[in-house]
Amino acid sequence: MESALLETAASNDYGLRREILSPMETLAQSVSTMAPTTTPAATIPLVCALAGNGTWLAYVMATVAILLVALCISRFAKYSASPGSLYNYASMVLPPWLQATVAWSLLLAYIATGSSVIGGFYHYANLLLRDATGHVFSAVILAAFVTGISVWIAYRDVKISARLMLWIEAASVTVIVAVVFLLLLHQGRHWDFEQVHLLGMTGSGLRLGLVLALFSFVGFESATTLGTEARNPLRTIPRAVVTSSLLGGAFFTVCAYAEVLGFHMIGRNLGDSQAPMYVLARIGGVPVFGLLIDIGALISLFAGTLACITAAARVLLLMAQNGLAHDRLRTTHVHNRTPSLAVVITGIAALLPVALLAARGDSGIDVYGWMGSLATYGFIVAYALVCVALPRYLRIHGAYRAGAQVLPWLAALVMVLALVGNLYPVPEGPYGKLPYIYVAYLIAGLGWFALRRRIGRPALAES
Repeated sequence: MESALLETAASNDYGLRREILSPMETLAQSVSTMAPTTTPAATIPLVCALAGNGTWLAYVMATVAILLVALCISRFAKYSASPGSLYNYASMVLPPWLQATVAWSLLLAYIATGSSVIGGFYHYANLLLRDATGHVFSAVILAAFVTGISVWIAYRDVKISARLMLWIEAASVTVIVAVVFLLLLHQGRHWDFEQVHLLGMTGSGLRLGLVLALFSFVGFESATTLGTEARNPLRTIPRAVVTSSLLGGAFFTVCAYAEVLGFHMIGRNLGDSQAPMYVLARIGGVPVFGLLIDIGALISLFAGTLACITAAARVLLLMAQNGLAHDRLRTTHVHNRTPSLAVVITGIAALLPVALLAARGDSGIDVYGWMGSLATYGFIVAYALVCVALPRYLRIHGAYRAGAQVLPWLAALVMVLALVGNLYPVPEGPYGKLPYIYVAYLIAGLGWFALRRRIGRPALAES
């Protein structure tokens, strides 16, 4: 009976290659979008500056929150597969205007995340180039370089893209794990009691640190954009979504504990460090690993750029199929069977804000933070709306059970609290302008949706 309830992938393959990616290659899409190597190098120190000895707890709580969302998304992925990711799930249940909200939010989230990691790329590239040659290169040229390579690979072959991302992240994470292991071995069997007892941690610091810790996970669900191309998608994709959230949570939590521990050992503050993994590699007795991790972070940022363009292009493809974007974006390359035009458009969209900011002299770390925060608004809204849609979806398919609404509403509540944590207290400087940028973008997207409906274009079906 259960098999009768399953909604299998649509026979329409949208012009993409069907079932060519292995489970590991599908998992690589989610892992690469998270860009896990950048969290120990850049995000954990920022969380520590807020949460202090509660940094590891912030990541435990973030892992639980993301796992709640992952379990909801995996229920959808168990019954349906398409290249539209969360947008496709929303279109099955939500009213048309909320479907459009998810679509435009998710598109912004992937593109802005791409912009974020492009900013991180030119920052790390110039650090390495300055150490090696004594000179730095044009940030605009470096940004255009990594975007161009990513667009070419995503344009050419999704299988090449997935395999490349898998090996890049595996190598980078392995080096970080080695440093963490050596550091914990150096500490011995003793716990860091300052962290265990949360010494000096405040409630407000933990709340703000938790919000920032969530940044490390955004994009964990992007394997769902490979609904057509993943092998046995109704089984592979749900596992990839849940596995990426669990693996990411375990990796980030252990790294958070080890990094704070390492800086306690030398009497320094992790939150003030500009190169934490290099310091930890020296403490662990393998200083060369610090350089390898910086190189790994650079390569991971490239993989993240590639993953974001891959995901965004497939969302845009389905938006065009449903009338939310220009009809030409529905086309795929006749030989490569990739959404070629959508790949180019999303690549340009990711590059433009970075090029403008870099041209006026903004640092790559600032771009990484600004665009990453903007992306988070899109992800949080999309996650919350999809979770809210799950109970009705289960009812429609006869899979609803008593208490089935508890998990989705709990996950949605956590996302709402995360959104509030982003907005209050009001961030200072450019961060305070990001909510207005997101709202303006969303109004424009919904305006386009309303215009298409008014002139008679079938943009989204009524639920």
